[in-house]
Amino acid sequence: MAKKRILFLGETYRADAITWMNGLKEFGDFEIVTWELQTKSQGFYRLIRLLELTKAFLTIKSIAKKFNPDMVIAERTTSYGYLAARSGIKPIAIAQQGITDLWPVHSLSYPFKKIIQKYAYQKADLIHAWGKVMADHMQESGVDMNKVMILPKGINLEFFKFNHTENQEIINAIVTRSLHPEYQHDLILKAFSILKKNKIPFTLTIIGDGIELKRLQNMAKTFDIENEVVFTGRIDNHKIPIYLQKSNFYISMPATEGVSASLFEAMACGCFPIVSDLPGNRYWIQQKVNGILVASENAIKLAAELEWAFKNNGFTQEAVLANRKFIEENANYETNMKKIALKYHDLISAKSAAI
Repeated sequence: MAKKRILFLGETYRADAITWMNGLKEFGDFEIVTWELQTKSQGFYRLIRLLELTKAFLTIKSIAKKFNPDMVIAERTTSYGYLAARSGIKPIAIAQQGITDLWPVHSLSYPFKKIIQKYAYQKADLIHAWGKVMADHMQESGVDMNKVMILPKGINLEFFKFNHTENQEIINAIVTRSLHPEYQHDLILKAFSILKKNKIPFTLTIIGDGIELKRLQNMAKTFDIENEVVFTGRIDNHKIPIYLQKSNFYISMPATEGVSASLFEAMACGCFPIVSDLPGNRYWIQQKVNGILVASENAIKLAAELEWAFKNNGFTQEAVLANRKFIEENANYETNMKKIALKYHDLISAKSAAI
């Protein structure tokens, strides 16, 4: 029997997208062709990206004619998800990447995004909510919840292996979020500058690239912590577990959060998580049970909680053991991607039966 074909619309360099596609190939035996916008979405490039977007419908239809996909899948309900809804390909599965995908809230494009999101919701045959917080927004938006699948993609537990180190003589912290303003790396640097003043020993590894890199490097110098902070730039995804396994604390302080695969990866590898106190994180982290939640604008509180966790080694060790078990039970890539792949096959079979 010939392999079923999927057209994937989204940014293929992103770890989330790679996990999604690899899982479908491995556990669903799908053949996948991808398409993505080539222009950045920041600053001056936004206008060029909009022009590219106007041509996207014709490009996607041309690809569909050549590839003849059995299905189209797309990330983000307000961009690629909308393109999938307009592609003419059925069935359609779209994934909501953030709590609402309607970001930034105060932008001029916000009302327009709400309109195209509603259209994508209506046209989709399946809508992925990688976590409950996304499903809650969908329900509030009047989505037919029979179309919603609440399940994270999960992470590869053979890849993200647990490293348990009981002795904690220094904070070896890691950040694995892109260097963009919404992830608030500047707040993290401020917190670590406070730790240095308090004579708490640490190293801080910041993985990733983005428009904030130079500013953050300069900030590290200004705070006199440049010798303790390492900026790796973008690295191969296969190297991320190595860095996580050498770390004992994972820090992430975004202003908004959906379901973070980075958090799952850190929990799987044995890093104690200290993250923004947001709905998307509260579903996975219980305050001072398996991690610590901190207001996303409070560098002083972040420093204080880091110091507290460092000095309460017994508590953090119990938490990281519990977190590994939790990830094995709830975010296992093999288990979850098999369910997703099976659902896609069912949708394709239903479409064929209806023709």
